[in-house]
Amino acid sequence: MTVSTHTDDGKRPEQFRDYKAEARACVKEFYRLNHTLQTLETVLEKKRQYFTLDRAGMGVWEAMEHLDALVDDSDPDLDLPQIVHNLQTAESIRAAGHPRWFILAGLIHDLGKVLCLFGEPQWAVVGDTFPVGCRFDERVVYHEFFADNPDAQNPLYRTPCGIYEEGCGLDKVHFSWGHDEYLYHVVKEYLPQEALYMIRYHSAYPIHRERAYQHLMNDQDRELFRWVRAFNPHDLYSKSPERPDVNALRPFYEELIAEFFPAKLRW
Repeated sequence: MTVSTHTDDGKRPEQFRDYKAEARACVKEFYRLNHTLQTLETVLEKKRQYFTLDRAGMGVWEAMEHLDALVDDSDPDLDLPQIVHNLQTAESIRAAGHPRWFILAGLIHDLGKVLCLFGEPQWAVVGDTFPVGCRFDERVVYHEFFADNPDAQNPLYRTPCGIYEEGCGLDKVHFSWGHDEYLYHVVKEYLPQEALYMIRYHSAYPIHRERAYQHLMNDQDRELFRWVRAFNPHDLYSKSPERPDVNALRPFYEELIAEFFPAKLRW
């Protein structure tokens, strides 16, 4: 895949995910909370709480509309509602000629952020994801904030493998709680495995970008993460202040949604 060296708004790829910008101080505060509060105990409790999928019955487009007012506090690049980012991502994938399931993955990849509608704070919904229950890798953004995480003081969790076995596979690894893992469980019965990896791990930048935690991966992870990396440029570099025409695009995407999903999903 070839990625342009400039984006529609003139930004170069290296100018995205710039966490040093003064104007994004709120992002730093977000990660202070995220890295302090995302413990293994927290993650296990959130899974017990939300994997029942009994909070709402919503269609995909309905969920997108609910997110229209949500702006991601962890995003250092743009302050745009989620429905805009979802369509920008999907349209970038569509323009590149990828399969319809790939386009759909781009459209829905952030819909797990409906967790905010259920009262979850953003530190438990958005941001880069990372394994818990083992040593926090130094390649995780704002790694210094893990010093205040209680798990950093637990000898069992301070080893590279922690509670896991080397090569166990990421399906057996607990990641920091957020929209990726939640949406994966909402849609896992409906999409190809390649799309599910994109959804489940697109925020796992320490793994797919920094190549951290490779010792926990198995052969399936290594094979399917190439799809996560193929997805990432469309997620990241499609960001632009120019808003897509939602009404004009809606018929195409509603047809695409109906091709894979029932009218209502369990959330």
